[in-house]
Amino acid sequence: MSRHPAPVRWMGWLMLAALGCSSDASKTRAAEAVVRHFFSALPEGDCEVLAPLLVTGGSARPCVETVRELRGHGLTLVGIVESTVDGRDAEAVLVRARVAHGGRERPAPWLLRVERQDGDWRVRF
Repeated sequence: MSRHPAPVRWMGWLMLAALGCSSDASKTRAAEAVVRHFFSALPEGDCEVLAPLLVTGGSARPCVETVRELRGHGLTLVGIVESTVDGRDAEAVLVRARVAHGGRERPAPWLLRVERQDGDWRVRF
């Protein structure tokens, strides 16, 4: 038998759920902000600004290559559809974004993975 009455137990669970939601909400807001920042800085192509916004290591390509390819296709951000914390990794957010290619919006949103790396949120292309 529990020492706490049912309403107290339920309040505890609700508080834990609310904390989890606010944590997820802060992660998704941060991930969306990084995506917006990256695409706003992309036209200048300055890797001094863009490199800290990109995932590094592993299979990630260098900033110069990534930026050259994205700019070569004339990619721009139209808007963000939604974002959710990756169910497999709490330190990653999946961002669905509408992008334009050469001035024409692509019919399907892109799925971008934004990961926390060295304490910062970074986009993986």
